[in-house]
Amino acid sequence: MTDMTERLEIKASAGDSDGMFSEFMSAFEEFKRTNDGRLAELEKRGATDALTEEKLGRLNQALDGAKAAMERLSLEKARPALEAWRPELGDEYKDAFSAYVKRGEEKALSIGSNPDGGYLVPAETESEITRRLTAVSPIRAIASVRNVSSTVYKKPVTLTGPAVGWVAETASRPQTNSQTIDLIDFPTAELYAMPAATSAFLDDAAVDVGQWIADEVNAAFAEQETAAFVNGNGTNKPKGFLQETQVAESAWVWDRIGYIATGVSGGWPAGDESDVLIDLVYALKAGYRQNASWVMNRKTQAAVRKLKDADGNYLWSPGVSAGAKATLLGFDLVEAEDMPDIGAAATPVAFGDFRRGYLVVDRMGVNVLRDPYSAKPYVLFYTTKRVGGGVQDFDAIKLLKFGVS
Repeated sequence: MTDMTERLEIKASAGDSDGMFSEFMSAFEEFKRTNDGRLAELEKRGATDALTEEKLGRLNQALDGAKAAMERLSLEKARPALEAWRPELGDEYKDAFSAYVKRGEEKALSIGSNPDGGYLVPAETESEITRRLTAVSPIRAIASVRNVSSTVYKKPVTLTGPAVGWVAETASRPQTNSQTIDLIDFPTAELYAMPAATSAFLDDAAVDVGQWIADEVNAAFAEQETAAFVNGNGTNKPKGFLQETQVAESAWVWDRIGYIATGVSGGWPAGDESDVLIDLVYALKAGYRQNASWVMNRKTQAAVRKLKDADGNYLWSPGVSAGAKATLLGFDLVEAEDMPDIGAAATPVAFGDFRRGYLVVDRMGVNVLRDPYSAKPYVLFYTTKRVGGGVQDFDAIKLLKFGVS
């Protein structure tokens, strides 16, 4: 595995995505052969060899590392230049923003000034931060995203349509019941980052200010966002879909998230493990399944990667090309590290149409406040945006619970 890791590093440094994908597929074939051997040992002797388990674990780690490296390379190739120098356009606002970041100059920036002394980030930088968040925040990438200008977004939802019925040509038409509408509030909360830089760094003419801000803020925002979209409690942050009340699918009602239980506390069923995954797929209505995705963390994906169907075919499949998502039972698999591990009564697997099920609300604008005083000799950049989120369709997301009921 060390040899394969070294080869991946060489290909990554050379930008060879095709070569990395070839190495990844070779590792997956070796993983399947090793796991087939493990299953044969288990069937023959009722136990597996420790060396086989160790090798399988190393292969799982290598697959995860290769997948992450390919995704990183794909993101870098798709990354456009920021704050590019465009002398023919004479962009006074961007020049003024750069001057504000580097030296605190405030002239020629009236269209972006705020009463608190902050400045609206130029459009190129703002859109880049949002685009990168989409790329590195897995939930944002599959959810619906709406830009708003207020602090709270209110979304009306129809729970039931108007009553209808068949009647004879001359029969009376009694009044029918009207449709039922619910109103869901999505408040936005402030998300902030405070990167620091020395004055010498900012004075360097080669520094691309917009690029630097986007790079620094990107990782901090994405990490906090994903954690909130999955497990946020809704207090000064978005409400995560796992924080909604969960009920068995047979008892599902609106404003609850339905789940299918494995029947075993903290484990898969003793028989065909894949059956519960199939049950989860078909717990989702047909209209939602068309654009459905799996969401789980790396450890859960490693466990799922070993599963086969009744015909001996692996349920997990790698992407068909470099940068493509892995699939499980034919549906895209999204890796979100904030999902819980497999454990007693845990819900580490989610399946659903997150585009219809979860809404991310962005209040327009990213603000930067320059602070050269609080941490001398560093200049701090208090960067903020307002983000909200929550479940907008409780029937579009289902969970797999590792519990008896």
